[in-house]
Amino acid sequence: MTGYGRGEAGKAGVIATAEVRGVNSRFLEVITKLAPALALRESAVKEIVRSKVSRGKVSVSISFEYESEAEIPIRINTGAAKACYKLLGELQKTLKLKEKVSLAHLLKFSEIFEPVESHESDEGEWKLAERALLKALEDFNTMRQKEGAELMRDLRQRILSLSQGIDTIERSSKDRIPEERSRLQQRLQEILQNKFSIDANRLELEIVLLADKLDVTEECVRFRSHNKFFLEALTNGEAAGRKLNFLVQEMNREANTIGSKSDNAEMTHVVVHVKEELEKIREQLQNVE
Repeated sequence: MTGYGRGEAGKAGVIATAEVRGVNSRFLEVITKLAPALALRESAVKEIVRSKVSRGKVSVSISFEYESEAEIPIRINTGAAKACYKLLGELQKTLKLKEKVSLAHLLKFSEIFEPVESHESDEGEWKLAERALLKALEDFNTMRQKEGAELMRDLRQRILSLSQGIDTIERSSKDRIPEERSRLQQRLQEILQNKFSIDANRLELEIVLLADKLDVTEECVRFRSHNKFFLEALTNGEAAGRKLNFLVQEMNREANTIGSKSDNAEMTHVVVHVKEELEKIREQLQNVE
């Protein structure tokens, strides 16, 4: 599900800002863009996100804003700066460039800056970043819950539409059995007029088998059961995206079976409608956690 959240946490001299963005994805993927001071905290950031989100492609960025008097917890790596300057000079000579190497060119190399190795500073900034991230995730999930409420209303309407379709199919199936029995008996009477010998027991067995083939009661009962569990999963307050996907697969299986037993236009039309609704539900469920 899509969403956006932002959170801030501060103390004297520094403010941490976290932003969380999420788009639809079948699995959970966390992408981070962290301030240099948090270079060693990537795993911890991803673990916090996993504790709050179970599905989606989630991008997390955390930055720090320092007051002018505050000490920025990074320093220049003099050796790396000299090495980068030397490399640029060699490149300039090799390509016979007239432009001089400037500070702007050196700033393209992130290697010339490194975080200050201070355990106390690292812990303090991490605590700020953690608080900001938790606020951003709370804001992020609030937005996703609002979207989820809209999706739930849409899915509920589609499930009710499926139930009506299954009712129509079951009624049509029950009406067809006497019709098919009568049609078969009429056909047999025509054959008997030609004085063919037919085993009455065998005839009754064939009629029973035909009725069983035309009867879709069992499939309709299972379909309604899946509908019931689907609606329950929507309202139980838990992450149910994978469970709902499984139930839709089972509904589609029952619809295929019903379709294989349909031999009149009315039932076939309703089965097509049911499968179209199931496909729309399946697409929507890609957005559900």
